[in-house]
Amino acid sequence: MMKISTHLMFERGSSQMSTVQSKLTQTQAQLAQGKQVINASDAPDQAATIQRLKSILNRQDSYQSSLNTVKNRLQGEESTLQSVSDLLVRSKEVAVQGANDTLNPGDRKALATELQALRDQMLSLANTKDSNGNYLFAGSRVKQPAFANDSSGVPVYKGDQTRMNVRVGEQRSIPINRTGTDAFVPVSRTDTDGATVGVGFFKVMDDLIAGLNNSKGPDIRRGVGELDSLQQGVSLAQAEVGTNLNVVDQQTAVIEDTTLNLKTTLSSIEDLDYASAITKMNQQMLSLEAAQSSFAKVSQLNLFNFIK
Repeated sequence: MMKISTHLMFERGSSQMSTVQSKLTQTQAQLAQGKQVINASDAPDQAATIQRLKSILNRQDSYQSSLNTVKNRLQGEESTLQSVSDLLVRSKEVAVQGANDTLNPGDRKALATELQALRDQMLSLANTKDSNGNYLFAGSRVKQPAFANDSSGVPVYKGDQTRMNVRVGEQRSIPINRTGTDAFVPVSRTDTDGATVGVGFFKVMDDLIAGLNNSKGPDIRRGVGELDSLQQGVSLAQAEVGTNLNVVDQQTAVIEDTTLNLKTTLSSIEDLDYASAITKMNQQMLSLEAAQSSFAKVSQLNLFNFIK
Protein backbone atom coordinates (compact mmCIF):
# COMPACT_ATOMS: atom_id res chain seq x y z
CA MET A 1 0.00 0.00 0.00
CA MET A 2 1.44 3.40 -1.10
CA LYS A 3 1.85 5.96 1.62
CA ILE A 4 0.94 9.54 0.79
CA SER A 5 3.49 12.06 2.11
CA THR A 6 2.36 15.68 2.20
CA HIS A 7 5.97 16.76 2.73
CA LEU A 8 7.12 14.89 -0.37
CA MET A 9 4.41 16.49 -2.50
CA PHE A 10 5.40 19.93 -1.31
CA GLU A 11 9.09 19.25 -1.99
CA ARG A 12 8.46 17.99 -5.53
CA GLY A 13 6.10 20.81 -6.39
CA SER A 14 8.39 23.47 -4.97
CA SER A 15 11.41 22.00 -6.82
CA GLN A 16 9.53 21.92 -10.11
CA MET A 17 8.46 25.55 -9.81
CA SER A 18 11.96 26.63 -8.77
CA THR A 19 13.47 24.96 -11.85
CA VAL A 20 10.98 26.51 -14.23
CA GLN A 21 11.35 29.91 -12.52
CA SER A 22 15.16 29.74 -12.81
CA LYS A 23 14.99 28.96 -16.54
CA LEU A 24 12.49 31.75 -17.08
CA THR A 25 14.70 34.22 -15.20
CA GLN A 26 17.68 33.22 -17.35
CA THR A 27 15.72 33.69 -20.57
CA GLN A 28 14.48 37.09 -19.41
CA ALA A 29 18.09 38.11 -18.63
CA GLN A 30 19.16 36.95 -22.10
CA LEU A 31 16.43 39.06 -23.67
CA ALA A 32 17.39 42.07 -21.57
CA GLN A 33 21.07 41.89 -22.66
CA GLY A 34 20.60 40.42 -26.11
CA LYS A 35 23.21 37.75 -25.37
CA GLN A 36 23.08 33.97 -25.32
CA VAL A 37 25.52 33.62 -22.42
CA ILE A 38 25.02 35.82 -19.36
CA ASN A 39 27.41 34.07 -16.98
CA ALA A 40 30.44 32.09 -18.11
CA SER A 41 29.39 29.28 -15.76
CA ASP A 42 26.18 28.83 -17.77
CA ALA A 43 28.13 27.61 -20.84
CA PRO A 44 31.89 27.47 -20.18
CA ASP A 45 32.91 26.24 -23.65
CA GLN A 46 30.77 28.81 -25.43
CA ALA A 47 32.01 31.59 -23.15
CA ALA A 48 35.63 30.59 -23.82
CA THR A 49 35.03 30.68 -27.58
CA ILE A 50 33.46 34.13 -27.31
CA GLN A 51 36.46 35.47 -25.38
CA ARG A 52 38.88 33.94 -27.88
CA LEU A 53 37.08 35.56 -30.82
CA LYS A 54 36.98 38.91 -29.07
CA SER A 55 40.73 38.69 -28.41
CA ILE A 56 41.38 38.01 -32.09
CA LEU A 57 39.14 40.93 -33.05
CA ASN A 58 41.05 43.23 -30.71
CA ARG A 59 44.28 42.23 -32.43
CA GLN A 60 42.73 43.00 -35.81
CA ASP A 61 41.81 46.46 -34.53
CA SER A 62 45.39 46.94 -33.37
CA TYR A 63 46.72 45.87 -36.78
CA GLN A 64 44.34 48.25 -38.52
CA SER A 65 45.48 51.09 -36.30
CA SER A 66 49.10 50.30 -37.16
CA LEU A 67 48.23 50.22 -40.86
CA ASN A 68 46.62 53.64 -40.60
CA THR A 69 49.76 55.01 -38.94
CA VAL A 70 52.02 53.46 -41.59
CA LYS A 71 49.81 54.71 -44.41
CA ASN A 72 49.78 58.28 -43.11
CA ARG A 73 53.56 58.21 -42.81
CA LEU A 74 54.02 56.71 -46.27
CA GLN A 75 51.71 59.29 -47.78
CA GLY A 76 53.82 61.99 -46.12
CA GLU A 77 56.97 60.46 -47.60
CA GLU A 78 55.33 60.15 -51.02
CA SER A 79 54.26 63.78 -51.06
CA THR A 80 57.66 64.97 -49.83
CA LEU A 81 59.64 62.92 -52.34
CA GLN A 82 57.43 64.13 -55.18
CA SER A 83 58.19 67.71 -54.19
CA VAL A 84 61.91 66.93 -54.06
CA SER A 85 61.69 65.31 -57.49
CA ASP A 86 60.01 68.40 -58.92
CA LEU A 87 62.73 70.60 -57.43
CA LEU A 88 65.43 68.39 -58.90
CA VAL A 89 63.84 68.69 -62.34
CA ARG A 90 64.00 72.45 -62.06
CA SER A 91 67.57 72.25 -60.70
CA LYS A 92 68.58 70.23 -63.76
CA GLU A 93 67.07 72.88 -66.03
CA VAL A 94 68.99 75.60 -64.21
CA ALA A 95 72.24 73.61 -64.29
CA VAL A 96 71.94 72.85 -68.00
CA GLN A 97 71.30 76.52 -68.67
CA GLY A 98 74.34 77.43 -66.55
CA ALA A 99 76.52 75.05 -68.52
CA ASN A 100 75.88 77.10 -71.67
CA ASP A 101 79.19 78.67 -72.70
CA THR A 102 77.44 81.80 -73.97
CA LEU A 103 76.48 82.88 -70.45
CA ASN A 104 78.56 85.48 -68.67
CA PRO A 105 79.55 85.26 -64.96
CA GLY A 106 76.68 87.58 -63.95
CA ASP A 107 74.12 85.33 -65.59
CA ARG A 108 75.56 82.28 -63.83
CA LYS A 109 75.47 84.05 -60.47
CA ALA A 110 71.75 84.71 -61.03
CA LEU A 111 71.23 81.02 -61.77
CA ALA A 112 73.26 80.15 -58.67
CA THR A 113 70.89 82.26 -56.58
CA GLU A 114 67.89 80.33 -57.90
CA LEU A 115 69.65 77.01 -57.39
CA GLN A 116 70.48 77.97 -53.81
CA ALA A 117 66.78 78.58 -53.16
CA LEU A 118 65.92 75.18 -54.68
CA ARG A 119 68.59 73.51 -52.56
CA ASP A 120 67.26 75.16 -49.38
CA GLN A 121 63.74 73.97 -50.18
CA MET A 122 65.02 70.41 -50.62
CA LEU A 123 66.86 70.60 -47.29
CA SER A 124 63.65 71.72 -45.61
CA LEU A 125 61.80 68.81 -47.21
CA ALA A 126 64.50 66.37 -46.11
CA ASN A 127 63.73 67.43 -42.52
CA THR A 128 59.97 67.02 -42.88
CA LYS A 129 58.07 65.79 -39.80
CA ASP A 130 55.01 63.55 -39.68
CA SER A 131 51.78 64.34 -37.82
CA ASN A 132 53.36 63.11 -34.56
CA GLY A 133 56.34 65.43 -34.87
CA ASN A 134 58.76 62.67 -35.91
CA TYR A 135 61.27 63.27 -38.70
CA LEU A 136 60.42 61.17 -41.75
CA PHE A 137 63.94 60.51 -43.01
CA ALA A 138 66.04 60.18 -39.84
CA GLY A 139 65.95 56.41 -39.47
CA SER A 140 65.15 55.56 -35.86
CA ARG A 141 66.41 58.93 -34.58
CA VAL A 142 63.04 60.47 -35.23
CA LYS A 143 63.38 63.26 -32.67
CA GLN A 144 66.32 65.01 -34.35
CA PRO A 145 66.62 66.54 -37.82
CA ALA A 146 67.71 64.08 -40.48
CA PHE A 147 70.18 66.58 -41.98
CA ALA A 148 72.16 69.27 -40.20
CA ASN A 149 75.22 71.38 -41.06
CA ASP A 150 78.64 70.03 -40.20
CA SER A 151 81.57 72.23 -39.12
CA SER A 152 82.08 73.40 -42.72
CA GLY A 153 78.43 74.37 -43.13
CA VAL A 154 77.49 71.47 -45.40
CA PRO A 155 74.30 69.54 -44.52
CA VAL A 156 75.16 65.94 -43.64
CA TYR A 157 73.00 63.02 -42.56
CA LYS A 158 72.57 62.85 -38.78
CA GLY A 159 70.14 59.94 -38.60
CA ASP A 160 70.99 56.25 -38.52
CA GLN A 161 70.46 53.27 -40.82
CA THR A 162 67.94 51.48 -38.59
CA ARG A 163 64.74 50.31 -40.25
CA MET A 164 61.88 49.67 -37.85
CA ASN A 165 59.02 47.31 -38.65
CA VAL A 166 55.49 47.25 -37.26
CA ARG A 167 53.19 44.23 -37.05
CA VAL A 168 50.16 44.57 -39.32
CA GLY A 169 49.02 40.94 -39.31
CA GLU A 170 49.54 37.60 -37.60
CA GLN A 171 52.56 36.96 -39.81
CA ARG A 172 53.08 40.30 -41.57
CA SER A 173 55.28 43.30 -40.78
CA ILE A 174 55.84 46.53 -42.72
CA PRO A 175 58.70 49.09 -42.41
CA ILE A 176 57.50 52.23 -40.66
CA ASN A 177 60.52 54.47 -41.17
CA ARG A 178 63.02 55.40 -43.88
CA THR A 179 66.63 56.49 -43.67
CA GLY A 180 67.76 59.75 -45.20
CA THR A 181 70.37 58.05 -47.34
CA ASP A 182 67.68 55.81 -48.85
CA ALA A 183 65.89 58.87 -50.22
CA PHE A 184 68.66 61.47 -50.51
CA VAL A 185 71.21 59.08 -51.95
CA PRO A 186 74.90 60.06 -52.05
CA VAL A 187 76.73 59.85 -55.38
CA SER A 188 80.09 58.38 -56.29
CA ARG A 189 82.72 60.83 -57.51
CA THR A 190 86.29 60.37 -58.70
CA ASP A 191 88.64 62.81 -56.94
CA THR A 192 91.80 64.38 -58.30
CA ASP A 193 93.83 61.35 -57.19
CA GLY A 194 91.61 58.99 -59.16
CA ALA A 195 89.98 57.52 -56.07
CA THR A 196 86.23 57.00 -55.86
CA VAL A 197 84.61 58.82 -52.96
CA GLY A 198 81.05 59.19 -51.77
CA VAL A 199 79.57 62.67 -51.91
CA GLY A 200 76.44 63.58 -50.00
CA PHE A 201 73.24 64.80 -51.64
CA PHE A 202 73.56 68.38 -50.45
CA LYS A 203 77.32 68.51 -51.03
CA VAL A 204 76.53 67.83 -54.71
CA MET A 205 74.11 70.76 -54.71
CA ASP A 206 76.58 73.08 -52.91
CA ASP A 207 79.42 72.20 -55.29
CA LEU A 208 77.18 72.90 -58.27
CA ILE A 209 76.12 76.25 -56.79
CA ALA A 210 79.79 77.12 -56.18
CA GLY A 211 80.59 76.16 -59.77
CA LEU A 212 77.93 78.56 -61.05
CA ASN A 213 79.06 81.36 -58.75
CA ASN A 214 82.66 80.95 -59.91
CA SER A 215 81.78 80.17 -63.55
CA LYS A 216 83.72 76.88 -63.44
CA GLY A 217 82.55 74.93 -66.47
CA PRO A 218 83.93 71.50 -65.42
CA ASP A 219 82.25 71.74 -61.99
CA ILE A 220 78.97 72.80 -63.61
CA ARG A 221 79.05 69.95 -66.14
CA ARG A 222 79.92 67.45 -63.42
CA GLY A 223 77.01 68.74 -61.38
CA VAL A 224 74.61 68.29 -64.30
CA GLY A 225 75.54 64.59 -64.47
CA GLU A 226 75.35 64.14 -60.69
CA LEU A 227 71.86 65.65 -60.60
CA ASP A 228 70.74 62.68 -62.70
CA SER A 229 72.07 60.35 -59.99
CA LEU A 230 70.24 62.34 -57.30
CA GLN A 231 67.03 62.13 -59.30
CA GLN A 232 67.44 58.39 -59.76
CA GLY A 233 67.86 57.90 -56.02
CA VAL A 234 64.68 59.87 -55.29
CA SER A 235 62.79 57.96 -57.99
CA LEU A 236 63.81 54.62 -56.47
CA ALA A 237 62.66 55.81 -53.05
CA GLN A 238 59.33 56.87 -54.57
CA ALA A 239 58.93 53.44 -56.14
CA GLU A 240 59.57 51.76 -52.79
CA VAL A 241 57.05 54.02 -51.06
CA GLY A 242 54.48 53.22 -53.75
CA THR A 243 55.08 49.49 -53.30
CA ASN A 244 54.66 49.79 -49.53
CA LEU A 245 51.43 51.74 -49.98
CA ASN A 246 50.10 48.93 -52.17
CA VAL A 247 51.03 46.42 -49.47
CA VAL A 248 49.20 48.54 -46.89
CA ASP A 249 46.06 48.63 -49.05
CA GLN A 250 46.20 44.88 -49.64
CA GLN A 251 46.72 44.11 -45.96
CA THR A 252 43.90 46.49 -45.04
CA ALA A 253 41.56 44.52 -47.32
CA VAL A 254 42.69 41.25 -45.70
CA ILE A 255 42.04 42.59 -42.21
CA GLU A 256 38.63 43.95 -43.21
CA ASP A 257 37.61 40.54 -44.58
CA THR A 258 38.98 38.75 -41.53
CA THR A 259 37.20 41.15 -39.18
CA LEU A 260 33.88 40.69 -41.01
CA ASN A 261 34.15 36.90 -40.81
CA LEU A 262 35.09 37.01 -37.13
CA LYS A 263 32.21 39.34 -36.29
CA THR A 264 29.78 37.10 -38.16
CA THR A 265 31.02 34.04 -36.28
CA LEU A 266 30.96 35.89 -32.94
CA SER A 267 27.43 37.11 -33.56
CA SER A 268 26.20 33.57 -34.22
CA ILE A 269 27.71 32.40 -30.93
CA GLU A 270 27.10 35.40 -28.71
CA ASP A 271 24.04 37.31 -29.96
CA LEU A 272 20.56 36.19 -29.05
CA ASP A 273 17.90 35.07 -31.52
CA TYR A 274 15.10 37.25 -30.17
CA ALA A 275 12.25 35.44 -31.93
CA SER A 276 13.31 32.07 -30.57
CA ALA A 277 13.98 33.50 -27.12
CA ILE A 278 10.55 35.15 -26.91
CA THR A 279 8.87 31.90 -27.95
CA LYS A 280 10.90 30.04 -25.34
CA MET A 281 10.00 32.59 -22.65
CA ASN A 282 6.27 32.30 -23.41
CA GLN A 283 6.52 28.52 -23.15
CA GLN A 284 8.35 28.79 -19.85
CA MET A 285 5.75 31.20 -18.51
CA LEU A 286 2.98 28.74 -19.43
CA SER A 287 4.93 25.94 -17.77
CA LEU A 288 5.38 28.03 -14.64
CA GLU A 289 1.68 28.90 -14.51
CA ALA A 290 0.78 25.21 -14.95
CA ALA A 291 3.22 24.19 -12.22
CA GLN A 292 1.85 26.84 -9.86
CA SER A 293 -1.74 25.80 -10.56
CA SER A 294 -0.92 22.13 -10.04
CA PHE A 295 0.92 22.86 -6.83
CA ALA A 296 -1.95 24.92 -5.51
CA LYS A 297 -4.44 22.10 -6.12
CA VAL A 298 -2.18 19.42 -4.64
CA SER A 299 -1.45 21.51 -1.58
CA GLN A 300 -5.20 21.62 -0.77
CA LEU A 301 -5.48 17.82 -0.72
CA ASN A 302 -5.44 15.88 2.57
CA LEU A 303 -6.38 12.40 3.76
CA PHE A 304 -10.08 13.32 4.19
CA ASN A 305 -10.32 14.14 0.49
CA PHE A 306 -9.44 10.52 -0.31
CA ILE A 307 -11.95 8.91 2.13
CA LYS A 308 -14.98 11.00 1.25
